[in-house]
Amino acid sequence: MRKQQVAAIVVTYNRKKLLKECIKSLLEQTAKPDIYIIDNNSTDGTVNYIAKYIDDNSINYVNTGKNLGGAGGFQYGIKMVAQKDYDFVWIMDDDCIPTKNALNEFLKADIDYGFLSSKTLWTDNTLCTMNIQRRTLTKNVSDFSSELIPVTLASFVSLFVPVSVIKKVGLPIKEFFIWTDDWEYTRRISSKYECYVVTNSIVVHKTKTNVGANIATDVPERIERYRYLYRNDFFFYRKEGLKGYGYEFLRLNDHMIRVLFKAKNNKRKRLKMIFKGTIEGLRFNPSIEYIK
Repeated sequence: MRKQQVAAIVVTYNRKKLLKECIKSLLEQTAKPDIYIIDNNSTDGTVNYIAKYIDDNSINYVNTGKNLGGAGGFQYGIKMVAQKDYDFVWIMDDDCIPTKNALNEFLKADIDYGFLSSKTLWTDNTLCTMNIQRRTLTKNVSDFSSELIPVTLASFVSLFVPVSVIKKVGLPIKEFFIWTDDWEYTRRISSKYECYVVTNSIVVHKTKTNVGANIATDVPERIERYRYLYRNDFFFYRKEGLKGYGYEFLRLNDHMIRVLFKAKNNKRKRLKMIFKGTIEGLRFNPSIEYIK
């Protein structure tokens, strides 16, 4: 029987030190993947910093030529790899550090599935808030004591997907640029297949803080990027019909209240991004690309 082939896809942009740590952790896996680094045209000397891995063919390095965002980078990498002779893709951000058995625990899963997802910890060994999977459209997983947990939504921080599934459901939507591309994609998969968290597959997500995106408290220079979040989220939830619209209505009101009562500066600009992104979400209608 042919050995199952896995391509690990890492999307990076201007985080060379974390990327190097990610690469090292992938090379130390007990089950060995082929490693693909998708560089969104970093300007911090990434290619020189990881040159030894490129020179000795430890990794496959591809520069996209421009910053495609996380969504575009993952779409680029998955499209490229899924057309090769691989059985699975394992995708992650450049600040994701898998433990040594993370991949092997995926490969041990003797079940049918659309995707598998890792238990994601932060640097202090607590759960990483932004990567907690959802059992349903609105409810997070709260108990990680089982080895396999059925889920509906997961992030791109250590997501394991059979290539056969990718060929059926299509690719992530590159037009999202950043935010919600992972939820849309995993929802697209889980609407057709059973999907799970494999709690023995553990990764560490080295974000600066253990909080999710929050327009009310984020720094002023990041406010404008939230336009993508509200546009993409509105697109995502409106696809869920009446339940999605209802949840999004409550969520938007909650976010506006947060801005009004918790934001220490730029309240008008923060509210403007919520409204602007949401209005754009009404018209936003990107198409799904399939592998030919």
